[in-house]
Amino acid sequence: MSQLLDASAKGVHTISATPFTETGDIDWPSVDSLVEFYLQCGVQGLTLLGMMGEAQKLSEQESEELTLHFLRRVNGRVPVIVGVSNPGTANLVKLGRMAMDEGACGVMVAPLTGLKTETQIASYFADVVSALGEKIPVCYQDYPQSTQADISAQGFLKIVDAHPSVVMFKHEDCPGLKKLTQVRKACDGGARRYISILTGNGGLYVPQELARGADGVMTGFAYPEMLVSVCKLFAAGRGEEAEDLFDVYLPLVRHEQQPGFGLAVRKEVLRRRGAIRSAATRAPGPKLDTHDVVELDRLLARLEARLGEGALRRAVA
Repeated sequence: MSQLLDASAKGVHTISATPFTETGDIDWPSVDSLVEFYLQCGVQGLTLLGMMGEAQKLSEQESEELTLHFLRRVNGRVPVIVGVSNPGTANLVKLGRMAMDEGACGVMVAPLTGLKTETQIASYFADVVSALGEKIPVCYQDYPQSTQADISAQGFLKIVDAHPSVVMFKHEDCPGLKKLTQVRKACDGGARRYISILTGNGGLYVPQELARGADGVMTGFAYPEMLVSVCKLFAAGRGEEAEDLFDVYLPLVRHEQQPGFGLAVRKEVLRRRGAIRSAATRAPGPKLDTHDVVELDRLLARLEARLGEGALRRAVA
């Protein structure tokens, strides 16, 4: 088993895409090339079976096979968190335990879709943690735009206090900067134990989130090396340089984060960068049309032109 996930986790833990062939099967050679691409970008960790990894489109058997293959390919070179959210707790626990046995560092769990109250969310997590066992580290995924399960900072802190195995908060509420500040202030290692906070939402608000105390980023933006550089610059006290670099990529970050469409953009960029062989999403999923391709061509051309400026090229290196 690899080193377990704990509150010291920092940097970029990229959400992996799931490569498919044009006929909708998992593209196993592209899984391998994608792992190597992410590692070459210098990420500090990887997260498998996230929502933008099309986890909801995989069968239980496919999820297990992909997890096993992915973990063996990574082979302990970086920590891997596996998303195990599932309407069935038994299925969640089965995948979580298998992943941990095969070398995952921890699991990510989102509240069940539609839980209406914080009491219901807390009760659900109590059941999940009890079923998983307190020795399996858990990342709480807070993404109410998808789950419709809202929790306040105070509600989440009750879960932290009740369950020592919850060691990470994936912050994706939007607007949510105030919640991030509240969680960081409360979980600062003083009055309450420290919690690692990684942020999502496609990376749209990374500079503000890092400035408010986030420890890193957990998203699948197709240029993870930019996020790695931004995190390193912030950690070195070079926040202005970090934001300058981020600003160069912001048009593509924004374009890639379009709800219901951005995944097709992300996969096409990954294809063009040689990380995967096909940009196919599993049906039903978005596809780029001719106009979309022209737009993307222009965005990427402008990005390359900006990166050609010496100072920016050095910053991202």
